[in-house]
Parts: sequence; C-alpha cells; structure tokens
Amino acid sequence: MSRASRIVRLAPVALIAWAAACGGGSKTAAGGSAAASAAGGALPKTFTIAMIAKSSTNPVFLSGRVGAEAAAAEQSKQLGIKISIDWLTPPTEDAQVQAQRVSQAVDAGDNAILMSTSDANKVTDAINSAVDRGVPVMMFDSDAPNSKRFSFYGGDDNAIGRQVMDELAKQMNGKGNIAILAGNQNAPNLQQRVQGVKDAAAKYPGIKILNTFYHAETPQDAAAEVMRAMNAYPNIQGWAMIGGWALWTKALLTTLDPSKIKVVSVDALPQQLAYITKGIAPVLLAQPTYDWGYVSVNTIVDHVLLHKEVPAHVQMNLIRVTKDNLGTYARQLKAWGFTDVDSSYLALPH
Repeated sequence: MSRASRIVRLAPVALIAWAAACGGGSKTAAGGSAAASAAGGALPKTFTIAMIAKSSTNPVFLSGRVGAEAAAAEQSKQLGIKISIDWLTPPTEDAQVQAQRVSQAVDAGDNAILMSTSDANKVTDAINSAVDRGVPVMMFDSDAPNSKRFSFYGGDDNAIGRQVMDELAKQMNGKGNIAILAGNQNAPNLQQRVQGVKDAAAKYPGIKILNTFYHAETPQDAAAEVMRAMNAYPNIQGWAMIGGWALWTKALLTTLDPSKIKVVSVDALPQQLAYITKGIAPVLLAQPTYDWGYVSVNTIVDHVLLHKEVPAHVQMNLIRVTKDNLGTYARQLKAWGFTDVDSSYLALPH
C-alpha cells in the first residue's frame, strides 16, 4: 500500500505525530552503505536492516515486522535499490541473546539495526560497539536511551501508564482496589509505564493499588498470573494492564466477571476485541505496532541513505479503541496485515 493511501486509511483512528526534537543529524553510516543521496552521490545497490525485537513469538513484534517489510519494499521501489529486513529476533525474551544478535548483524555486514530491547543495560555496550564499527542503530518500542542509537520511535511510557490509570479510574468511578499487570520487570519501557500508573493513581484517593504483577510476556503466562493474583487478592476490582498479553488468549473471557471487574489495557490485537464486546475491557489503548517497523524503516532510510535530519524521539501515540469505533479499528488491523480479525467486527459500521 502506498504511503499516501496508508495515511488516508489511518486517518480515522491513528494519532501518529513526529516530535519536534531533532536527533542524530546527518551522520553517515560506515561500510559504504550510506554513500549518498540528496548530496548527489550514488546509492548502494543493496541495503540491509537487521531487526531485533524482543520476541519472535509475540504478535505485536510480528506486526512490526510486516510494517518494516512493507516500508522496505516501498523504499526499494522508490529509490531503485534492494532494501531488505534481516529478522534476527530471538524466540523468547533474552537481552543477552539480543546483544549477541547485534554483533551478529555487524559481522554479517548489515547496514543498520532496528531494535526493541528487553533490558537496556545488557544491550547498550553492543549497540555502542555497532555504532563505533559504522552501523547506525535505531530503537523502537523499548529504548536504550544511554546508548549511541540515533533515534527512538515510541511513546512517552510514563504518559502511557498515566493514560491507562485515568481510563480505569473512569470505568471504576474513581474508587476501588486495583492491580497492575506489568510484563518483564527489566524492560525499561514497562518500568516507566508502571510508574505512570502509580503517579496517576495518586490523584484518586478512592483507588488503592494492591500489587504489581510481573511475568513472562506470553499470553499463557500473563493469563495465569492474573488468575494467581485473583486467588491471592480476591478483592481486586480493576486491572491496569500496561501490555495486552493476558488478553491475547480467551482464557479470561469466562473467568473475569464484567459486573465485578474492569480492565483497561495497552494493545488492541484481534484476540483482544472480544473483551471490549463482553464489557470486561471497555477501553483498549492500541499501539500502532505496524508502524514500529514502517515508521522506523522510513526513518532509517531518511537518516542513513538520504542524509536527512530526523528527530531523536519519533513520537508514537496510542489509539483509543471502544465499542464505538470497533469496526473502524478492526479494518485498520486488517490493513496492518493481521489475518485473524473476526469478520463480525469488520462488518461493523463504525
């Protein structure tokens, strides 16, 4: 799909904006890959971007891969060169393996790296080494802010956490006992989201946070953690889910009673939409996961090949999904490459 048609398609729901801050400047990637462009030099015949996400079994990162490959195909056609995505994401979250994959990409001659880290502390040295060896690195979703990466595409994670809490407080009329479902305890973006939930909760004297629950970022582990928490704290009345893992399975559709428990969750993948219609999660805050790859690859091309200045932080904003725009959003999911969107949602007028 062309960039122009894609922008039109996104218009009803997407809120993507570019930050004004200016980042990496016009630094050129080494290895001959960024030989030129607007300045009049010849572009390379091939350009390979290594993509290292957190987990190759996590559907949000698979969506990002689809976006990256779409952008690579569009840019290849526009620039007359072959731009490829080298998918080097580990099967499960392991920051040490991610660091090894960074070195692997450099040794293989990849021209740039696009990465979302499971633990910034464990990958920063590898990122810095890659940059020192002439391979520029861009982050998405989960940043390594103290590294030499040139840009980051993602949201303000503290603000995301605050937004989750504010939405949940509305659903609970400003009072009740809540829990936070928080994923990987070492992920810097999730740490900031948890803090954002806590910061916002302080505004609501009737809201009490009972505990924060961490888990492996798989649907099964997340749903099991919710059930363990409910058994340990039967007075939980609301869940602030800073990632959608637990709702990527149907397990909680029959175990959470919408008359007693409300959920607000980040993410809105096809599997989660049933939680909206059942009333368990009246509000989902979708990350435009396709754009993790699409926007990031375009940013890499702009910076490395076309020598344009790009922001140090390319801002990502969430899409608020409710029963009122469920049909529009379901069609957006399909446009992003998801093949498992229920046809009943696609048929909704709005």
